[in-house]
Amino acid sequence: MPDRRQPDSPTDDNPFAAPPEGRPDQPWQPRSGGDGGNGDGNGPGDSGGQRGPARWDPTDPVQRRARYALLAGMWGFFFGIFGIPSVGLLLGALALYWGISALRGKPAATTGEPGAPKGLDALGPAARPQRTAAVSGLVTASLAILLAMSSYALQLAYKDFYVCRDDALTKSAELRCNTLLPDNVIGKVLKVPQ
Repeated sequence: MPDRRQPDSPTDDNPFAAPPEGRPDQPWQPRSGGDGGNGDGNGPGDSGGQRGPARWDPTDPVQRRARYALLAGMWGFFFGIFGIPSVGLLLGALALYWGISALRGKPAATTGEPGAPKGLDALGPAARPQRTAAVSGLVTASLAILLAMSSYALQLAYKDFYVCRDDALTKSAELRCNTLLPDNVIGKVLKVPQ
């Protein structure tokens, strides 16, 4: 196995290394211009000398709602798939509300001058991931609500089967409830297994 150690070179840019001989220690300072700029506010990602938020700002309600919409929509969809439609419906409705309010809301940084961009457009280039999260939340919320409503529609359409199955005290009585189902794909899916 070859030796992977590399020789020490004076050009190493290791921020954790000790300073070279004869050079005093320097106090830690945050990096400036982390978005590719040169620290004077005129680098890439800057608009008009004023930098927009480059990352997620948890204090901004619009960005928070976009993330909440995505999370609630995903969990609502999972609850809908795993057969808990009431929780799926609740989370889907919340995700729908948060997604719409994130797309239409006004960020905390905007003061509300006339003609100023509203919603996620006011964030500039930083709005793309938030818009994606809000739209994804809307899509998953719609799916969660659709799953919950279809589950409730099935329970309403085949109410006799569900009442019979829930009231059955033995396995044979539960199997007799299968006669209340239609002879199609839905009946085969809902059928009590033997």
